[in-house]
Amino acid sequence: MGKLTLLALRAVLAVLLAGSVCIQALMVWALATDPEDGSLPLTPLRLVTILGLVAAQVALVCVWRLVAMVRRGTVFSHAAFRYVDVMIGAIVAAALVWFAVTLLNAPGQRDDPGVTVIMGGVGVAVLGVALIVLVLRMLLAQAVARDVEAARMRDELAEVI
Repeated sequence: MGKLTLLALRAVLAVLLAGSVCIQALMVWALATDPEDGSLPLTPLRLVTILGLVAAQVALVCVWRLVAMVRRGTVFSHAAFRYVDVMIGAIVAAALVWFAVTLLNAPGQRDDPGVTVIMGGVGVAVLGVALIVLVLRMLLAQAVARDVEAARMRDELAEVI
Protein backbone atom coordinates (compact mmCIF):
# COMPACT_ATOMS: atom_id res chain seq x y z
CA MET A 1 0.00 0.00 0.00
CA GLY A 2 1.25 3.44 -0.83
CA LYS A 3 1.86 6.14 1.73
CA LEU A 4 -0.91 8.31 0.28
CA THR A 5 -3.41 5.45 0.50
CA LEU A 6 -2.48 4.76 4.11
CA LEU A 7 -2.73 8.46 4.96
CA ALA A 8 -6.14 8.73 3.30
CA LEU A 9 -7.38 5.63 5.11
CA ARG A 10 -6.17 6.96 8.45
CA ALA A 11 -7.88 10.30 7.78
CA VAL A 12 -11.18 8.55 7.00
CA LEU A 13 -10.85 6.37 10.11
CA ALA A 14 -10.09 9.42 12.28
CA VAL A 15 -13.13 11.32 10.94
CA LEU A 16 -15.40 8.30 11.48
CA LEU A 17 -14.10 7.73 14.99
CA ALA A 18 -14.42 11.42 15.95
CA GLY A 19 -17.92 11.60 14.45
CA SER A 20 -19.08 8.47 16.24
CA VAL A 21 -17.73 9.77 19.57
CA CYS A 22 -19.61 13.06 19.05
CA ILE A 23 -22.86 11.27 18.20
CA GLN A 24 -22.37 8.96 21.16
CA ALA A 25 -21.83 11.92 23.49
CA LEU A 26 -25.00 13.55 22.18
CA MET A 27 -26.93 10.32 22.74
CA VAL A 28 -25.66 10.09 26.32
CA TRP A 29 -26.55 13.76 26.85
CA ALA A 30 -30.05 13.22 25.42
CA LEU A 31 -30.45 10.10 27.53
CA ALA A 32 -29.53 12.00 30.68
CA THR A 33 -31.50 15.20 30.09
CA ASP A 34 -34.39 14.65 27.67
CA PRO A 35 -37.65 13.44 29.25
CA GLU A 36 -39.76 10.91 27.37
CA ASP A 37 -42.68 12.84 25.89
CA GLY A 38 -43.39 11.03 22.63
CA SER A 39 -45.21 7.81 21.93
CA LEU A 40 -42.03 6.16 20.63
CA PRO A 41 -39.86 4.82 23.46
CA LEU A 42 -36.64 6.71 22.85
CA THR A 43 -34.64 5.47 25.83
CA PRO A 44 -34.19 1.89 24.54
CA LEU A 45 -33.34 3.21 21.07
CA ARG A 46 -30.76 5.61 22.51
CA LEU A 47 -29.17 2.85 24.58
CA VAL A 48 -29.01 0.53 21.60
CA THR A 49 -27.52 3.34 19.49
CA ILE A 50 -24.81 3.91 22.09
CA LEU A 51 -24.01 0.18 22.10
CA GLY A 52 -23.96 0.08 18.30
CA LEU A 53 -21.54 2.99 18.21
CA VAL A 54 -19.27 1.19 20.69
CA ALA A 55 -19.19 -1.82 18.35
CA ALA A 56 -18.38 0.43 15.39
CA GLN A 57 -15.64 2.21 17.36
CA VAL A 58 -14.04 -1.10 18.32
CA ALA A 59 -13.99 -2.15 14.67
CA LEU A 60 -12.50 1.21 13.63
CA VAL A 61 -9.72 0.93 16.22
CA CYS A 62 -8.94 -2.60 15.01
CA VAL A 63 -8.71 -1.40 11.41
CA TRP A 64 -6.44 1.45 12.58
CA ARG A 65 -4.12 -1.05 14.29
CA LEU A 66 -4.09 -3.29 11.20
CA VAL A 67 -3.23 -0.29 9.01
CA ALA A 68 -0.34 0.45 11.37
CA MET A 69 0.82 -3.14 10.95
CA VAL A 70 0.61 -2.79 7.17
CA ARG A 71 2.74 0.36 7.34
CA ARG A 72 5.37 -1.47 9.40
CA GLY A 73 5.19 -4.57 7.22
CA THR A 74 4.15 -6.84 10.10
CA VAL A 75 0.55 -7.56 9.15
CA PHE A 76 1.40 -11.14 8.12
CA SER A 77 2.04 -12.23 11.70
CA HIS A 78 0.14 -13.91 14.48
CA ALA A 79 -0.37 -10.54 16.20
CA ALA A 80 -2.81 -9.51 13.44
CA PHE A 81 -5.23 -12.29 14.36
CA ARG A 82 -6.11 -10.58 17.64
CA TYR A 83 -7.35 -7.48 15.80
CA VAL A 84 -9.17 -9.46 13.13
CA ASP A 85 -10.90 -11.62 15.76
CA VAL A 86 -11.98 -8.57 17.76
CA MET A 87 -13.25 -6.95 14.56
CA ILE A 88 -15.34 -10.03 13.73
CA GLY A 89 -16.81 -9.91 17.25
CA ALA A 90 -17.57 -6.20 16.89
CA ILE A 91 -19.34 -6.77 13.57
CA VAL A 92 -21.43 -9.59 15.05
CA ALA A 93 -22.25 -7.35 18.03
CA ALA A 94 -23.30 -4.59 15.62
CA ALA A 95 -25.60 -7.05 13.85
CA LEU A 96 -27.15 -8.09 17.16
CA VAL A 97 -27.63 -4.44 18.07
CA TRP A 98 -29.30 -3.86 14.70
CA PHE A 99 -31.64 -6.80 15.34
CA ALA A 100 -32.50 -5.17 18.70
CA VAL A 101 -33.32 -1.93 16.86
CA THR A 102 -35.49 -3.94 14.48
CA LEU A 103 -37.36 -5.52 17.39
CA LEU A 104 -37.83 -2.16 19.10
CA ASN A 105 -39.12 -0.64 15.86
CA ALA A 106 -41.37 -3.56 14.89
CA PRO A 107 -44.44 -2.68 17.00
CA GLY A 108 -44.65 0.72 15.29
CA GLN A 109 -44.60 -0.92 11.86
CA ARG A 110 -47.77 -3.01 12.14
CA ASP A 111 -49.32 -1.15 9.20
CA ASP A 112 -46.22 -1.66 7.05
CA PRO A 113 -44.42 -4.87 8.11
CA GLY A 114 -42.17 -4.64 5.06
CA VAL A 115 -40.00 -2.13 6.92
CA THR A 116 -39.29 -4.71 9.62
CA VAL A 117 -38.44 -7.32 6.99
CA ILE A 118 -36.06 -4.90 5.27
CA MET A 119 -34.44 -4.03 8.60
CA GLY A 120 -34.02 -7.75 9.33
CA GLY A 121 -32.40 -8.11 5.91
CA VAL A 122 -29.94 -5.35 6.77
CA GLY A 123 -29.02 -7.27 9.95
CA VAL A 124 -28.42 -10.41 7.91
CA ALA A 125 -26.24 -8.36 5.52
CA VAL A 126 -24.15 -7.12 8.47
CA LEU A 127 -23.71 -10.74 9.56
CA GLY A 128 -22.61 -11.43 5.98
CA VAL A 129 -19.87 -8.81 6.39
CA ALA A 130 -18.69 -10.70 9.49
CA LEU A 131 -18.53 -13.88 7.40
CA ILE A 132 -16.51 -12.08 4.72
CA VAL A 133 -14.03 -10.87 7.34
CA LEU A 134 -13.87 -14.46 8.66
CA VAL A 135 -12.94 -15.67 5.17
CA LEU A 136 -10.30 -12.92 4.97
CA ARG A 137 -9.00 -14.14 8.34
CA MET A 138 -8.59 -17.61 6.86
CA LEU A 139 -6.64 -16.10 3.96
CA LEU A 140 -4.46 -14.25 6.48
CA ALA A 141 -3.85 -17.55 8.30
CA GLN A 142 -2.71 -19.15 5.03
CA ALA A 143 -0.42 -16.21 4.27
CA VAL A 144 1.12 -16.34 7.76
CA ALA A 145 1.64 -20.10 7.47
CA ARG A 146 3.34 -19.67 4.10
CA ASP A 147 5.48 -16.85 5.49
CA VAL A 148 6.59 -19.04 8.41
CA GLU A 149 7.35 -21.90 6.01
CA ALA A 150 9.34 -19.60 3.71
CA ALA A 151 11.37 -18.33 6.68
CA ARG A 152 12.10 -21.91 7.73
CA MET A 153 13.22 -22.79 4.20
CA ARG A 154 15.46 -19.69 4.07
CA ASP A 155 17.06 -20.74 7.35
CA GLU A 156 17.67 -24.26 6.03
CA LEU A 157 19.11 -22.88 2.82
CA ALA A 158 21.37 -20.55 4.78
CA GLU A 159 22.70 -23.55 6.74
CA VAL A 160 23.44 -25.42 3.52
CA ILE A 161 25.27 -22.46 1.99
